[in-house]
Amino acid sequence: MESSLQARLFPGLSIKIQRSNGLIHCASVRTVNLERSCVSVEWTEGDATKGKEIDFDDVAAINPELLQLPPLHPKDSLPLQENVTIQKQRRRSVNSKIPAPKEGLRSRSTRMFTVPEAQITAQENNMEVEPSVSTNPRKQFPATTRPPRPSCPAATEIPLMMISEEVEEQVHSIRGSSSAQPVNSVRRKSCIVREMEKMKNKREEKKAQNSEMRIKRAQENDNSFPNWEFARMIKEFRATLERHPLTVTDPIEEHRICVCVRKRPLNKQELARKEIDVISIPSKCLLLVHEPKLKVDLTKYLENQTFCFDFAFDETASNEVVYRFTARPLLQTIFEGGKATCFAYGQTGSGKTHTMVGDLAGKGQNASKGIYAMASQDVFLLKNQPRYRNLGLEVYVTFFEIYNGKLFDLLNKKAKLRVLEDAKQQVQVVGLQEHLVNSAEDVIKMIDMGSACRTSGQTFANSNSSRSHACFQILLRTKGKMHGKFSLVDLAGNERGAHTSSADRQTRMEGAEINKSLLALKECIRALGQNKAHTPFRESKLTQVLRDSFIGENSRTCMISMISPGISSCEYTLNTLRYADRVKELTPHSGPSGEQPMQMETEETGASSTEALMAHNFSKEEDDDLSSQMSSFNEAMTQIRELEERAVEELKEIIQQGPGWLELSEMTEQPDYDLETFVNKAESALDQQAKHFEALQDVIKALRLAMQLEEQASKQISSKKRAQ
Repeated sequence: MESSLQARLFPGLSIKIQRSNGLIHCASVRTVNLERSCVSVEWTEGDATKGKEIDFDDVAAINPELLQLPPLHPKDSLPLQENVTIQKQRRRSVNSKIPAPKEGLRSRSTRMFTVPEAQITAQENNMEVEPSVSTNPRKQFPATTRPPRPSCPAATEIPLMMISEEVEEQVHSIRGSSSAQPVNSVRRKSCIVREMEKMKNKREEKKAQNSEMRIKRAQENDNSFPNWEFARMIKEFRATLERHPLTVTDPIEEHRICVCVRKRPLNKQELARKEIDVISIPSKCLLLVHEPKLKVDLTKYLENQTFCFDFAFDETASNEVVYRFTARPLLQTIFEGGKATCFAYGQTGSGKTHTMVGDLAGKGQNASKGIYAMASQDVFLLKNQPRYRNLGLEVYVTFFEIYNGKLFDLLNKKAKLRVLEDAKQQVQVVGLQEHLVNSAEDVIKMIDMGSACRTSGQTFANSNSSRSHACFQILLRTKGKMHGKFSLVDLAGNERGAHTSSADRQTRMEGAEINKSLLALKECIRALGQNKAHTPFRESKLTQVLRDSFIGENSRTCMISMISPGISSCEYTLNTLRYADRVKELTPHSGPSGEQPMQMETEETGASSTEALMAHNFSKEEDDDLSSQMSSFNEAMTQIRELEERAVEELKEIIQQGPGWLELSEMTEQPDYDLETFVNKAESALDQQAKHFEALQDVIKALRLAMQLEEQASKQISSKKRAQ
């Protein structure tokens, strides 16, 4: 059966096929593959041309009439030129009488009958073949009967044109070759078949390329890592950047307000979670944050946000390099009689204490590698230089912390300090001890002792975080008078109010005070840089203590913003960078090196920018709602702080009356005490105590109400955050 069917299949033959969905329709045979016992067919659906391969058995099952045709006539083995001549002669006799076709050309001739006569005449005029065998054009062939063929209206004319093209191509091939060449050796494929094969080859090549690319990406990016798609996009984006990192040989630029940023490497916890690095520092003053985004159609893309600072330190920069460009240039100011301040700002766990104080973790703690100790070493080196040797300078150090709006001396058993203003409106820290030091080793001992007393606690982002602002001051005095002051401040780690509000009241109060002082610090630095007439230093204890560092022409400030590179810290990192950017508001257009802005968007697939804008606006509305609730929360915190101070003052007044009651008690022990005197003193003490008790009672009631308001506001913020 298979050999009989092979003899009746040829390119251009119209057969019936069955689709995978059960639909049966007509298609044209494209190629016949004898080795695989199958045929390739193609058909047209709308504007598209489709094709598939069908086994001989399936062809026979759907087209049983092909097996019922008589066997081929021996004359079909004639050379191609003779067959072409016979076909031409047959078509010329169509107008007079349609002869019965030869058995070998039965299927092809039968399909020609459906073609209009004008088309056949036009094709005959285009064929100019000299017959090599003399034949009688009017010879009659015996008619044969055959079973009816299925009608395929959609495929009646196109196959004939394809056959005509095949005939013309065969004729042109025969002209340049021997007439005795077999038919199968010179047969050529139609243009449509060649185009289909080209398309198939292109598809196969594209599939192979995609497969190789997937294998390569799988080798480069471990698909088991979370966010590996973002990691690949970041890697491809970084490959397009030109890197010019900061080096030790770069010149040191002096700024009255210097704002820098330092990126720490991924820590052990982040590496264990397989986090990716979303921070790139291509040059000494530019920083890029590759913020992962998800559009409303779930398309993943990166929003590459650019920030410009005076200096940008990548994860390879050491503390020595950071100190060289930040704190060291400020030493000249204090030796010239000025005030200088260096801040380390950032989220919890970003490396502030490591930068300022040094490595204080474990047995191998080393405070000599922090900016505190390095600044002290340079102070003694400059003090011994000839130009400052005759000034008779003495070096003193103080170390205190500001926790919840209160000051504590870290070098005096954490004694509580008071901040007051004298008659000259100068801020004085009452009770703060100054320690004379004669070498850098003495300074390191003071740093170790003070750091051990510093307040720390658990936060949202760090299990052991510094919850206070630590201020280490180097004072230069000559003959008892202040010559210069260098304040090195390790600020407490900032956290989002939404996270702080979900903790206990003590942690909430810590976070509120930290955020309040950081906001006041930013405004004071901005006022210093813009030479404003008013500096809002009274907004917090931190700025109040450092008031003399924000006023005067000979004052300089440096802020080092510490950031974490992990993808889980991206939101905190952006908050830190925006805070630092507000301090000085440098832009890529006005940057120190004149870099051009690089705002780019990297996507996996295309998506509408309108959808992304809608998603952004939606989150912005939620943030506005959250901000209004945070405002109520902060207001309640401020009331609690003020009422707490009033309650403490009233309590102190009551305690001061304690000796009077003790004196009355001792009077009654005397055998001849004056009862009239006792009664008079007792009435006077009761009147005074009643006033203080009544005032204390009112303050306690107001404090309780403020605490309830704060609790309610914090619950609303927590519920809103969970809803988001």
